[in-house]
Order: sequence, then C-alpha cells, then structure tokens
Amino acid sequence: MTSELHRAAYSVLLPAFGDLRLDDNVRRCLSRGGVSVLLGETRDEYVGRDMSPARKSTESRADFVDIAREAASLAGAPVLIAVDQELGGIERLHHLVPAVASREQLHDLSAQDIEQRCYEMAKVARGLGVNLFLAPIVDVVTGANPWLHNRHLGADPVEVSRVSCAFIRGVQRAGIIATAKHFPGHYVTEQDPAIAEAIVPGPLKLLDDNLEVFKEVIATGVKAVMPGPAVFPAIDPDHSASTSSRVIGLLRDTLGFGGLIISDDLDAVSILRGRSITDTAVASLAAGAHLLLVSSESGLDAIAEAIVAAVHEGVLDRRILLDAALRVRELAAANNDQYNGCRD
Repeated sequence: MTSELHRAAYSVLLPAFGDLRLDDNVRRCLSRGGVSVLLGETRDEYVGRDMSPARKSTESRADFVDIAREAASLAGAPVLIAVDQELGGIERLHHLVPAVASREQLHDLSAQDIEQRCYEMAKVARGLGVNLFLAPIVDVVTGANPWLHNRHLGADPVEVSRVSCAFIRGVQRAGIIATAKHFPGHYVTEQDPAIAEAIVPGPLKLLDDNLEVFKEVIATGVKAVMPGPAVFPAIDPDHSASTSSRVIGLLRDTLGFGGLIISDDLDAVSILRGRSITDTAVASLAAGAHLLLVSSESGLDAIAEAIVAAVHEGVLDRRILLDAALRVRELAAANNDQYNGCRD
C-alpha cells in the first residue's frame, strides 16, 4: 500500500511527454497518487512555435478525450490535464480548437473581443478533457530574449496586461485554469534556459514593469503562476526562480498570490545548475512550489522517493509536502466540479 507521504510526493509531480500515450512511468505515477499530466510537444515543435504537420494530420479530438479519461481512471480521482496553449506562441491544440488571433492581431482587438475569443477556444479545449493552460506568457520583454522569441506579447506593460487579463478571464470562465508565466518577468534573457544557465541581469528596479503586470493578473484572479528558469541576481544570486524561496516569497508574501505555484521545467539546465533532478525537485518544493514540471523520462519514481526521503531526513518539512499535494488535488477536484456544473 502506498503511504500518505508517497501519495503526496506523486501528487506534486506534473510529468510531461510529447505524444498522446501514457507510458509506463506516467501510468505508475498516476496509480500511486499522481493527479496531473502535461501533454507536451517535441523540442523541434517548441523551438519552431508550431506543431508538426504529422501531428496536425493525425491527432484527433477523440485522442485527447481518451487520454484524459485514461488518466482519471488510473488516478481514481480528478486529474489536471495541462497543455501549452499560448497567445500567438506555442499552441499545443493546433487546429482542434478555434484560433484566437496572431500576436499582431491581438493588439487591434478590444479586451472584450479577446476575452470572448479565448472563452470560445477554451470551451472547446475543455470538451477535449484539457483543464489547465500553461499560459499566458506575461513577461514584458524589452531586450534580447531568444527563449521567448515569437512567444511574448511585447515591451509595453499596459498592453501585455490588457491582453493577458482578457485571456485569463476568458479561459477561466470556460472552466480552464490559466497560468501566468514566468515570474518575476524575464525582460532580458540572452541564453536559452533549456540548454544554458540563464540569468536576468540588473537591479530590482528593472523588474517594476513585470511585477506590475503580475500584480494585475493576480488581481484578475489567475489561479496559477509559474516562476521562471533564470537566476535573478538582484533577488537571489544562487538559485533559479523556480527553486528560490526569495523569488517565490516575493510572489506569495509581497504580491499576495494565494493560488497554485507551478515550477518551470526542472529538467532545464538553468534550473538544474549542476544538481541532480531529485535534489532540484526537493529544492523547488522547499522554496514554495506546489506542482513540479518534470519530463516523464526523468525518473518519476526516483523523484518521489527523494521527496519522501527529504521529509524523513528533515530537509523538507512534512507539512509543506502535504499542503502542496492537498492544494493540487483540491484544485483538480474543484475544477472538475465546476465543469460538471457548467455542463449540466
């Protein structure tokens, strides 16, 4: 029988994989307490900001419905089914949902039009079984940032906030959780965090515009926030945002965010910074993250075991783990109840 701590450790994992098939690692994770999956994309699709022609021609709505049902059956509980569905960036659901607008077109639409289009897109996505978007990107980008090239909404904080808040209102009205990313805002990031140790240089003052946008999306009611992968020396010179108690403390304590905190991809070089994935996962939880984004091939069982061991060794507070797991499970359940209520 799986212990309470082991179930909690699996509950805080968000395993990502690039197709619509639950491999043995993910199936085992779900059967042992996991309640989240990320239906991701390949590295080429991520870099190209577009799903492959082969994917577009073969994936069907039924494929998404089936995998969502299978995940819930294995978990024996409501499950968070996440995708990257960004505005003008990576759109994992491609032609299976109505298009919203290009990044250029967004700036010519009213907030009401954006909200309605996002609602209509998200309503279809919800019918596929998806209930968590890792979007919108709210970084106010003012300089070099190849990582967010062709993904971000621009350099004007007022416009980024206007579009992002409309997106959040629309998708959450349709029963999908929105995730504002990447806290505290990567205005300049010269290295790709997936393959290099990225930093966001400069004094804290340069984050003012980004932090203002995060304040506004929090006030709008965004249910999840994702800290980013870079190091912000002005806040914490030693840890990436996703493993920094100072950065996450800024989000939680200073900005007053009380929702779900989802780490960025812990397999990224910029987050690992020479550590093992197991140590990095424990560090992210200890810093205040609730849900850990990891590759399904990164050793889910080993990560869960390391989390439990960290509790037994006093490295990770037991209550932190149990509270994080409860938060994830309650959000999955509440989101499922909300959808059933709307559907009825």
